[in-house]
Amino acid sequence: MIHEVTLITGDGVGPELASAARNCIDATGVKIKWDIQEAGIDVMKKSGTPLPDSVLESIRRTHCALKSPITTPVGTGFRSINVHLRQELDLYACIRPCKTYKGVRTFYTDVPIDLVLFRENTEDLYAGVEFEHGKTTEIINAINSQTQGRKITTSPLETGISIKPISASGTKRIVRAAFDYARENGRKKVTAVHKANIMKYTDGLFLEIARQIAAEYSDIEFNDKIVDNMCMQLVQKPQLYDILVLPNLYGDILSDLCAGLVGGLGVAPGANIGNNVAIFEATHGSAPKYKGQNKVNPTALILSGVLMLKHLKEFNAAKKLENAVATIIAEGKYVTYDLKHDQNDKNAVGTKEMAEAIIKSM
Repeated sequence: MIHEVTLITGDGVGPELASAARNCIDATGVKIKWDIQEAGIDVMKKSGTPLPDSVLESIRRTHCALKSPITTPVGTGFRSINVHLRQELDLYACIRPCKTYKGVRTFYTDVPIDLVLFRENTEDLYAGVEFEHGKTTEIINAINSQTQGRKITTSPLETGISIKPISASGTKRIVRAAFDYARENGRKKVTAVHKANIMKYTDGLFLEIARQIAAEYSDIEFNDKIVDNMCMQLVQKPQLYDILVLPNLYGDILSDLCAGLVGGLGVAPGANIGNNVAIFEATHGSAPKYKGQNKVNPTALILSGVLMLKHLKEFNAAKKLENAVATIIAEGKYVTYDLKHDQNDKNAVGTKEMAEAIIKSM
């Protein structure tokens, strides 16, 4: 069988990582017809848009994409391509495994960590429903006329507003996705993360729906944690947790926290999945200062390829590739500088050479 997959090469170090990951995936023996697409700052300069229509058309046709990192400007510039893709293609489930690999430097060398985060991807504050300061008079007046007790007391001239929508339907599908994953992968527990003690009508709804869905899965343990307590719990005893399901903003923050537990974003893969389309991506950025230097760790994107192979039901190939990655990292010889067991070891290899070592291991 030949799978069609869109490969978005990204910007910064993205093209180097895309090449490394593609070569490793091809080396598993799975037959893939790649549709190469460009997006990001480099395309913006050429075509006036960071996300050409051809990219969306390709993804809608193949239903599956591997995306290399793309720069998101901070504060100014174009809108996040990642957010746009999630909303445009209704990729409601962001799935981020955070797993300990022997040889990766971490403070938790004696604690096995194997977490999977299910982050709701389309709602919450990341829905992008915002109102600029100086243009919020009408909305502040409307809010103050409808609320009992708490009101916005600062001037519209100095007050920006973000809206936090959370729906029953959006919550149902992300929580159900987490429980289905648990059942299909032999996982034992799902923890819902929220701030329902304060935000009773948004996070409160999220928790209420999570409890309703949990009742349908009597074979899976369920509990819930307030988000600030969850952060402390993860730092103190991460081994007690299995699958976390979270609203969008908390999911984004805790994904990086959990990546830090296992060694950083360099070993943290990700998937964004909807009913008809799935996009797999590294969770780190495009590191433009390292562009063209053949220096950056390709592990996160290669492990995202592992997730993609599982999605395509190429389970043997996925296992073979993940085992090869784990072997090379554990050996510590043919790895990039950040994965060297001894920080003073100057014999690190480049992005391309690490990928070649992984291929040879397979």
